Amino acid sequence: MSSVSLGDLSQSFLMQRRSVALRQDLSRLTDELSSGKVSDVREVLSGNHSYLSELERSLEVLDAYSVANAEAAYFTGAMQASLDRVQSTAGGLGIDLILAGGGPVGVVAGNPSGNAATKLDTIISSLNDDIAGRSLFAGTSTDRPPLIGGEDVMAALAAEVAGLTTPEDIIAAAKTWFSDPAGFDAVAYTGSTIALAPFVLSETERVSLDVRANDDAIKDTIMYTTLAAIADDPALGLDVPQQSELYGLTGLGLQSNQDQITSLRSRIGFTEARIETIAARNQAEETSIEFARNALLLADPFETATELENVHFQLQSLYAVSVRSSQLSLVNFL
Repeated sequence: MSSVSLGDLSQSFLMQRRSVALRQDLSRLTDELSSGKVSDVREVLSGNHSYLSELERSLEVLDAYSVANAEAAYFTGAMQASLDRVQSTAGGLGIDLILAGGGPVGVVAGNPSGNAATKLDTIISSLNDDIAGRSLFAGTSTDRPPLIGGEDVMAALAAEVAGLTTPEDIIAAAKTWFSDPAGFDAVAYTGSTIALAPFVLSETERVSLDVRANDDAIKDTIMYTTLAAIADDPALGLDVPQQSELYGLTGLGLQSNQDQITSLRSRIGFTEARIETIAARNQAEETSIEFARNALLLADPFETATELENVHFQLQSLYAVSVRSSQLSLVNFL
């Protein structure tokens, strides 16, 4: 019976080829064990990438929504902080004006109008706040501040109430000017009359936030503060008792306006709560999709380690056979 054997060159080539294949398997399994993911995705998916592609697309979309959620949370948080400064400034000024009025004897002490003018600048500066170059309270006109300066507001209101002789008439005229579309909104408010576009936070969720510097609660705060700031203006011609009365009335107005500002801030707070809820829902969905993707691509560490040990043993055996083969000689054979 005849036998077929491999020549030395062929045998050397086959052993070299087997060695390369085992080293490739060793490298692949080592990578899978260290990364926890399969290296040959095509083999795992059997060529069907549609499901994985859909998972990857969903993760990219959710990542974009995550950025939108963070932007919305930052924007509303900045609005809340600005209105907090407005409310605390107006509340403190209201108490000061009530105390400064002093009743029929006149102004108790200090310079209430000067203090009110300073507080007016603080309030307007807070309402003119922006983040990343976007105005907070200007509606869609985010490229500019929504209000003119405090001195300009004082000058405009002083011109409207000039010639009036009683605090009641002055306050009534101020209310008319602030509520007239051709008054405060046309002269002092430089923002847009269109609300800011809703934040798109998911495929089904939109969050609208329409809080502008011409909101009635904000205008009342500015009105009472401005009236107190111009109370001692010589152009008005108010005597000391009338100034005192005007301080007291504006102080009471600022205090009663606190509830309106609180209501305005509660609207923003409700929006903040919705943003947090939607963000949590998106995060849960993202975690679920990542789990599904990992179920496809994660390598079983126990199975990988077992296969790696097996390849390592085969490679050692191949090296041992190679060494024994290299030591064969005709003398040993005879």
